[in-house]
Amino acid sequence: MAFDLVTPVLPALLPLATVLLIRQLDNSLSVSNSKPDWDHEYDYIVVGSGSAGSVLANRLSEDPDVTVLVLEAGGSENIVSDVPIGTTSLQKGPLDWKYETEPQHASCYGLNGRRSQWPRGKVLGGSSVLNFMLYIRANPRDYDNWSYNHGCEGWSWKEVFPYFLKSEDNTDPKYARTPWHSQGGYLTVSTPPFATPLAQAFLAAATFMGSKVTDLNGPIQTGFMYPQGTIRRGARCSTAKAFLLPCKGRGNLRLVTFAQATKILFHGYRAKGVRFAHFGKMYQVFARKEVILSAGAINSPQLLMLSGVGPRFHLEAHGIPVIADLAVGDNLQDHIYPGGVHFSTDHPVSYKEERVAVPSNLVKYFATGSGPLTALGAIEGLAFMKSRFSNITDDYPDIEVHFISGGPMSDDGKTIRKTSGLREDVWRAYFKPFSHKDGYSIYPVLLRPKSRGWIRLRSKNPFSPPIIDPQYLTHDDDIHLLVEGMKMSIKLGHAPSFAQFAPKLYDRLFPGCEEYLQWSSEYLACVARSFTATIYHPVGTCKMGSHLDASAVVDPQLRVLGGIKGLRVVDASVMPLIVNGNTNAPTIMIAEKAADMIKGSRKRGEI
Repeated sequence: MAFDLVTPVLPALLPLATVLLIRQLDNSLSVSNSKPDWDHEYDYIVVGSGSAGSVLANRLSEDPDVTVLVLEAGGSENIVSDVPIGTTSLQKGPLDWKYETEPQHASCYGLNGRRSQWPRGKVLGGSSVLNFMLYIRANPRDYDNWSYNHGCEGWSWKEVFPYFLKSEDNTDPKYARTPWHSQGGYLTVSTPPFATPLAQAFLAAATFMGSKVTDLNGPIQTGFMYPQGTIRRGARCSTAKAFLLPCKGRGNLRLVTFAQATKILFHGYRAKGVRFAHFGKMYQVFARKEVILSAGAINSPQLLMLSGVGPRFHLEAHGIPVIADLAVGDNLQDHIYPGGVHFSTDHPVSYKEERVAVPSNLVKYFATGSGPLTALGAIEGLAFMKSRFSNITDDYPDIEVHFISGGPMSDDGKTIRKTSGLREDVWRAYFKPFSHKDGYSIYPVLLRPKSRGWIRLRSKNPFSPPIIDPQYLTHDDDIHLLVEGMKMSIKLGHAPSFAQFAPKLYDRLFPGCEEYLQWSSEYLACVARSFTATIYHPVGTCKMGSHLDASAVVDPQLRVLGGIKGLRVVDASVMPLIVNGNTNAPTIMIAEKAADMIKGSRKRGEI
């Protein structure tokens, strides 16, 4: 569910040219794009400027006595990326790496080539420019589990919680004035100013589901909420806006865009610098203290392996000299949902392109930061629920629900077919008959998947996309839990609060699942294996853990193991287990904590 905001609204942008120009100038960053705009040597080199790299750039450059270079493979954000409701229109565009997985043998049957599309941000701000902006910290138990059960000393909830608060600038008094939130940080967190009637119906359905409306970032995670997101005055607040813009006057910080790192340079076991490509030419820069990889759960392991850090058998197969034999690229985890539970209605209550992408809403958005364009990709409800497989006495839900006020085909299927890779025959048979309808969609998310995948090099060519194989639904427990999530979603969609809209559950048989009784567990399992969708949360491929853990890549200080010196990984790839919620806020937290670790190491003379 999303909108093409470029074609239908371009004429309406012309009268707003002055406003748009001012906004773009306010959000512009000082970057170096021609030699010799950067120096030969810096104290720290940060590879990647995404949710983690932008934070590191800001925090490390707070010290005027150190110099920091940030290498970013992409360019800058644009006006379209600012608009919250248009988030998926950015996929497959110039800000996206446009990755896709290998064909899946236990899932993705209804997608082209059985491949899942994996958008990743190739831009200042990284995937925080492409995401749905949802602000969720996950569950305290996640971090205690890291610390006490997975050798990640120092990463308990008590120890990481202050770093969430350090970043946050919550603008909603209802939340900001509680001990669970803070104001004054760089990252703006706010409640979207617009909601459809469906949002209220969703919140009212909490009681029907035996739950309640609560702050999902508060003391109890189980419950329902109208979501908060990383938006500022109605526009996306990426980590580039939040953390890099305030640094634009710092002379000790240099950003180089369109600079793709191709190799970490070693002197023995010490990382000494980075080789990178910039407009067709190769350059080298050197680090006096550390090289820090913040390129994400796909590109960080890829760069390590290209540089000789990874599984020996794999590197030798590609003729890459091995510096450290580590489990780089293993432990890949992702949050997925089955293609959703969809309801149609004849009431004009949801986001539809012909009503939303109109000049009057554009004027309202750019002039006042209000109106339907401020919706978080049309997500108007979040819920964390416990299935029958969970412990009813614990606050550790195993299903997250994304509630979208709109059908998946409200733009005649253009966006979903492009972004998910949905097969044409599946779209025509199942979704197209409802494309003219209003409606709402409920997506149950598998929070703690047991399936594990991997990242591997396709070749030693740094410009070849890596092999991404998430091995979706290869563990039987995952499909059983997704089926339960779909049953819970069907019940939720029939809550009395929605009756005013006379909703109807899509009644077509899903292609390929005709042999099963509709709505049976077998049928729902078939649907889940046919339309298996990522919610863009790859983690774990440079696992953090004890030096005694053979599967660990970095230690609890995020330093690369195997005798390597001067090299850390700071991004979502270090998570030993995926968190119980969306991953953007936890990734920012990881970088906040890592920055203090790095500063502490410097003060102690360790680097």
